[in-house]
Amino acid sequence: MSRGRDIGTDDERVRVRPPKRGSRPRTKRRPRHEDAVEARVLAVDRGRYTLLTGEGVRIVAMKARELGRGARNAVVVGDRVAVVGDTSGQPGSLARIVRVEERRTALRRSAEDSEAAGVERVIVANADRMLIVTALADPPPRPRLVDRCLVAAYDAGMEPFLVLTKADLADPAPFLELYSALDVPTVTTALVDGEVQGLDALQEVVTGHESVLVGHSGVGKSTLINALVPGADRAIGDVNVVTGRGRHTSSNAVAFELEGGGWVIDTPGVRSFGLAHVGPDDLLAAFADLVEVAVDCPRGCPHDGEAPRCALDAWAAGGEGGPLAAARLDSFRRLLASRVSELP
Repeated sequence: MSRGRDIGTDDERVRVRPPKRGSRPRTKRRPRHEDAVEARVLAVDRGRYTLLTGEGVRIVAMKARELGRGARNAVVVGDRVAVVGDTSGQPGSLARIVRVEERRTALRRSAEDSEAAGVERVIVANADRMLIVTALADPPPRPRLVDRCLVAAYDAGMEPFLVLTKADLADPAPFLELYSALDVPTVTTALVDGEVQGLDALQEVVTGHESVLVGHSGVGKSTLINALVPGADRAIGDVNVVTGRGRHTSSNAVAFELEGGGWVIDTPGVRSFGLAHVGPDDLLAAFADLVEVAVDCPRGCPHDGEAPRCALDAWAAGGEGGPLAAARLDSFRRLLASRVSELP
C-alpha cells in the first residue's frame, strides 16, 4: 500500500457513525414567558416561596432552574417576580418563578464565616425604609450593631429610622445622644399593661411605605408587628437571664400588608451584620454635606481620621459646616469604623 492513498467513504474499511437520535442543538435563547403572572414574594421557606399576585391570590411557587443557584441568584422577600404554571392558589398547587424583576433597593449583608467570607447576601428587596429596632433595656442596647444597620441602610438607599422599645424601663435620652448629629428620625415605644404606647407615631412612619424591621433578638420586633398587623400572630420570645440576649422567635423574613396601605417585613434577630461589601465612598455618599467637602481630599483618601490632608478635618475644625460639623464627622467616622469592628 502506497502512502497518501485516499480512502473514499464507499470503501468497506470506512465506518460511518449514524447520527444521534433525539439530539437538539443547544441554544442560549430562553422562553420569554409573556403570559407570566406578576407577584410579590411574601415569605421563603426551604425552597418554597409564598407569593401574592396582583389579583390578591396567594400562591406557592418554586424557583425555575434557569434562574440559577447560589446567593447571587437568590429570590428574597420583597422581590417582584414573574410566575408561570398553576397560579390558582388551590391547595397542593405549585407555580414556577421564571423571572425576578429589577430591584429598586436591596438590603445586603456579607457572610462572615471563613468558608464564604465576603460573599454578599440579599436579605430583603424593594423596601424603602429600614426600622432599626433596639430595646433600651432587657436586653441592653448595642450601639455597634445599630451603627452597622445604619451603614447597611445607607448603602441600600433606604431611609433609616430608630425605633426604641421598652422606654418604660429606661430613659432614651442617653442613647439618642449618640445619634443626634446624624438626624435619624426616632420613634419611642413602651409596653404598658400589654398595650404598645407610641404606636400611632410608628403607624405614621410605615403607612404607605415598604418597611423592614431589623434588630437583634428580644428587642420587640414581633410585638410591634403584632400591634401593627392584627392577626399576624408572630411568636414573642423572652430574654435569656444568663446571657442577657433574646431568644430567636422568627426564623424567616415575612412580609405583612398594612390595613392603611404599605407593607412591613419582619426579619429574624441578627447577632452580626457583615459589611465587607461597603467601601468608604459608599458610606460617604449618604452624607451629602461631606461629599461636597471630600472632593478636595487626596485621591484614595480613606477619610478615617488618620489620613494626612483629609479635607474633612479642616472642614470640621474651621467651623465651615456649622456647630454640628465636628459631631457629624465623628459620627460618620464611627459608622465607618463599625464596618470592620467585631461585634460583642
